[in-house]
Amino acid sequence: MPSIHIKYHIAERTFTATDENGNDVNFQSVPDGVERPRLDAVSTGVRPMQGVIMSLGTCSGIDIVSILEKQRQVFDSFEMDIDAEREQDKVPALWTKAHIRFRFTGALDADKAQRAAALSIDKYCSVAETLRRAGCTITYEVNL
Repeated sequence: MPSIHIKYHIAERTFTATDENGNDVNFQSVPDGVERPRLDAVSTGVRPMQGVIMSLGTCSGIDIVSILEKQRQVFDSFEMDIDAEREQDKVPALWTKAHIRFRFTGALDADKAQRAAALSIDKYCSVAETLRRAGCTITYEVNL
């Protein structure tokens, strides 16, 4: 079962996704044309389907950060872990399940963090909707 860890770097507005083999991929969450410091990433073997799960996490993370900022919620750190399963003995093998654990530290209102995650996963995240339409069940939890 693939496991992906994602960490949000607040100052750079960048998510670093790391697969179970230690490969890092960075996803920026700033609008085009906005200059931010860039973080180096080392990726020597991320498989395309792992990239899809990394995109699920970072897409939802971008939504969540945006929603929390609009609510004037401040957090010290934001990380997530995603465990996912694919179809067995099929080609192509689609994702069937993904579970995301969103973890925050800081003075966040728990209800607002939960609501931000729900809005992202259920309404705004295009990657989540793409996976759902392909038959993937996406669950999540928010931990403060």
